Amino acid sequence: MRRLSAIAPPKGKLGVLTVGMGAVATTFMAGVDLVRRKKAQPVGSLTQMGTIRLGKRTDGRTPSIQEFVPLEKLENFVFGGWDIFPDTAYEAAKNAAVLGPDHLAEVKKFLSKIRPMKAAFDQNYVKKLTGTHVKKARTKYDLALQIKDDIKNFQKKTRVSRTVVIWCGSTEIFLKPHAVYATPETFVAAMKANHAAIAPSMLYAWAAITSGIPFANGAPNLTVDVPALTELARQHGVPICGKDFKTGQTLMKTILAPGFKARLLGMNGWFSTNILGNRDGEVLDDPNHSRRRKSRSSVCSNIFSSRNSTQIFTARFIIRCGSIIIRRAGTTRKAGTISTSSGGWAIRCRSRWISCAATRSWQLRSYWIWFCFWTWPSAPDARDSGMAELLLQVADVRAGALPGA
Repeated sequence: MRRLSAIAPPKGKLGVLTVGMGAVATTFMAGVDLVRRKKAQPVGSLTQMGTIRLGKRTDGRTPSIQEFVPLEKLENFVFGGWDIFPDTAYEAAKNAAVLGPDHLAEVKKFLSKIRPMKAAFDQNYVKKLTGTHVKKARTKYDLALQIKDDIKNFQKKTRVSRTVVIWCGSTEIFLKPHAVYATPETFVAAMKANHAAIAPSMLYAWAAITSGIPFANGAPNLTVDVPALTELARQHGVPICGKDFKTGQTLMKTILAPGFKARLLGMNGWFSTNILGNRDGEVLDDPNHSRRRKSRSSVCSNIFSSRNSTQIFTARFIIRCGSIIIRRAGTTRKAGTISTSSGGWAIRCRSRWISCAATRSWQLRSYWIWFCFWTWPSAPDARDSGMAELLLQVADVRAGALPGA
């Protein structure tokens, strides 16, 4: 059995380089700044609020994760990154409209100082986006070397002692395993030959690994899931991880769907919207991303599939790949399904006999959608109407029923 090496305690500053400075990255940056300045609570953060149980449950030994593991303190985080647009992190966060005006005002000074470096971009992998702040080079290998230089310059400028690179960019087109992924040598040769199997995310991963820097993949891209890069990471002693953040639609499905199945509730449809991803809806609308769209619905298919499943588990999964634009005034409509207005979300349910309105609270919007689009295959009877009423009470989405609505 291989002996595990000791984890060295963190020293100095930690550089966090994000590939992409859109809604996900800027919300992460803003959250860290707000929490470390005591302007917000780290709600939902496993490292900041999570605990770990030691021994038996009756022992009562549940230290916090940040006490149990030598993690870096938020005060020592230094941010940087790349993006295909030249906007500062503040401008990107304001455009993404995930953060409210109050929080944006609190982090304006901090985010305004973070300017993205030019990105390694190829529209062949995200056809719906057009980058204006991009690197130019003769080969993909040259682009990867430029990324390595960016990392070195960032480390020198900020004087960080350690660095990590996180992919926060859009989902790339589906790539099949290829012979060029076999070894580190074939991978480099493919980069020099501008081979189509080498996606931009792989350039960042290669640059990070060969620089001795950990790489985390926050999208369902192939990226580091190839022999060449996993072997390279082993050679350099660098951790690699990730296959999408799974904090939005997928997370909600894996939480709610098992409960529905356990209570034998039949499902006729599942309507999903992508709020935090923003440009993901636009990117996934491309036909080349059809496999990515199917992968999002496969979560429910796996949960509801069973040898003993009867007709009650027959389900149809619907995903609308389009971003919802929130406006303070006026109304925005998408395919007649959702109406967004200054008074909150008025949602027209798929079933004519259920009407509901959602809360104005940002944190609750995505959750109410799951309940609002719950329907039954047959015409409603007394039992169905009772269930509909029960769900509306549980979700508490009737107009005026929520605090602040």
